[in-house]
Amino acid sequence: MITVPDAAVRMTDVLHKMVVRTHTLRVELGKTITRGSVKNSDSWKDSNFKLKKNTMEKDWNGNKKSVFTSLGASSHAVEEREKHDYYATEPKATELLLKLEKFSNNIWECACGGGHLSEVLLKNGYNVKSTDLIDRDYASELVDFLGIDNIDMFDGDIITNPPYKYAEQFVEKALSLIPKGNRVAMFMGIQFLEGKKRREFLRRFPIKIVYVSSSRLNCAKNGDFEKNKGSSARCYAWFIWEKGHIGDTTLKLFN
Repeated sequence: MITVPDAAVRMTDVLHKMVVRTHTLRVELGKTITRGSVKNSDSWKDSNFKLKKNTMEKDWNGNKKSVFTSLGASSHAVEEREKHDYYATEPKATELLLKLEKFSNNIWECACGGGHLSEVLLKNGYNVKSTDLIDRDYASELVDFLGIDNIDMFDGDIITNPPYKYAEQFVEKALSLIPKGNRVAMFMGIQFLEGKKRREFLRRFPIKIVYVSSSRLNCAKNGDFEKNKGSSARCYAWFIWEKGHIGDTTLKLFN
């Protein structure tokens, strides 16, 4: 039997009495202020406990946005998100992926931006088709990936960092454009797994492997890594789909 020392018992008793004796102090400038048995706001204001508006100070200068930013919720970023959701992938992220997985010789980077992902693939010997909706002085062809219709299957794999607000559409479209057994790799925040609607989507399109980065990786707004130096507040992962995969998702750590 485990016994509690007398000192701890006494401390527990003291804390209990403190809680019982504690009264609610509710401060609303210009409104009723109540403490213990003092119910009349005028008598309270005239007492020695009178509070002056100009003597009240905040010990927190942030706001709701600051809280969510500290927690790493990208939807509450300090700055407004880029209009077309262009956040370039840190080259290191792709280099690490290629140490984990071997892909088809032919790769389609369908949201290539400034080529940060494509260049790593090219340096590693892959044949890369780089397209984007927006001309950022890199894409070999301007293509509305989600608007593609009635084209032949792409004989290869698709690897990209999609605009997050269209992530589901990019995954579904990519899987529709590759043969069975080929793969789609998307670099996104781990939050992609959240939500009841997302769960239904993942039941229809089960992920084969999720590689979660143990160390922080960056995505730079407008591809400007100089301006966006430092550690990211967000956890990123590589999501790997294999067309035709049925079964559970494997989660692995890297970096």
